[in-house]
Amino acid sequence: MIRKVLISDFDGTMTQSDFYQLAIEFLLPAETPDYWADYRAGRITHFEALRRYFAAIRATDEEVLAVVRKMNLDSGLAAAVRNLRQAGWQVVVASAGCDWYIRRLLADAGVSVEVHSNPGHLQAGQGLQMVMPTGSPYVSATLGINKTAIVQHFLADGATVAFAGDGFPDADPARLVPQDLRFARGDLAQLLEAEGLTFHRFEAWCDIAQVLLQRSS
Repeated sequence: MIRKVLISDFDGTMTQSDFYQLAIEFLLPAETPDYWADYRAGRITHFEALRRYFAAIRATDEEVLAVVRKMNLDSGLAAAVRNLRQAGWQVVVASAGCDWYIRRLLADAGVSVEVHSNPGHLQAGQGLQMVMPTGSPYVSATLGINKTAIVQHFLADGATVAFAGDGFPDADPARLVPQDLRFARGDLAQLLEAEGLTFHRFEAWCDIAQVLLQRSS
């Protein structure tokens, strides 16, 4: 039987909000530089922009966790993952964010899936310390986790691969999968539209699961 794999971004895809945006709004000192502008201008990498924002956090563990919860993980995620699994779909999270908050939100929701993300930990007075993954076969010098390599791995293994994302770093992996298995919102949707590429637009992660479940029925 051919494997079916849904590779999904996390921030802004499984959740409504990105952690770094909420961190800027609620957790960072007012004088924190605009690292995202530096990234968009090509002066620093995506990974370095996030790393600097996270390291600038000055808040208690409880305050940081309260903001993590503001990301609003899809409330139907656990049921959707369960239904996909019953239909033969494996769900894999591929994120350029930090697994410190990803694994907490998934665990709180009772969701157990394969996760590829950048390691990190909260350190008093030094914010969220995110580091490059070590020992992973999917390392990117600019993102930490190489989502494109993850998609390529499953495709090379003969799997049917779907991809879902919302940001500019999701463009390359999204281009690799068939148009009927490509899901996008936000910046990724705008970019794909500009390129004339077909995709499914989604508002909540459960929308993705519904399309795949209908396809499998």
